[in-house]
Amino acid sequence: MKTHTPRFLFALGLALPLALATGPLQAAETHGHGHEHEPPAALTLNHGQKWATDEPLRQAMGDLRQAVAQALPEAHAGSLPEAGYDALGKQANRELAHIVENCKLEPQADAALHVILADVVAGADIAGGREAGQPRAAGVVRLAEALNRYGAYFDHPGWQDIPVPHES
Repeated sequence: MKTHTPRFLFALGLALPLALATGPLQAAETHGHGHEHEPPAALTLNHGQKWATDEPLRQAMGDLRQAVAQALPEAHAGSLPEAGYDALGKQANRELAHIVENCKLEPQADAALHVILADVVAGADIAGGREAGQPRAAGVVRLAEALNRYGAYFDHPGWQDIPVPHES
């Protein structure tokens, strides 16, 4: 059986504050199997406004956005080399570590961010080749979708969504 104990603990650390804030049912769903692709709770705006961000969050998410936007066209075309996927997965993990170490948001904004970061972790795992049976390109798409959700819910001046190609 393949285990990812450090990655699981990291994802659990991201989800735990949200689980505690949303109650036992949400906590059970967050830790259960088969819900890996569902956010642990509904993402909401801050009374109709985007959540505030800080500089470490904007820097890390901006850097990750740039890397994903560059990789996505090649991933979609099937021409991104394995080394490109590996590098993207590693960069996503570095940016996540930077956010965890340096980002200081108010509790409700932090809880909303954790919903998005859970998808970033999942996308990084898939793109980085740590999820057997998942096409690595799907991880790049998952990262792009998570970043686009970040832009929809967080006040990041100058943010631009990543165009995600759709299959016909």
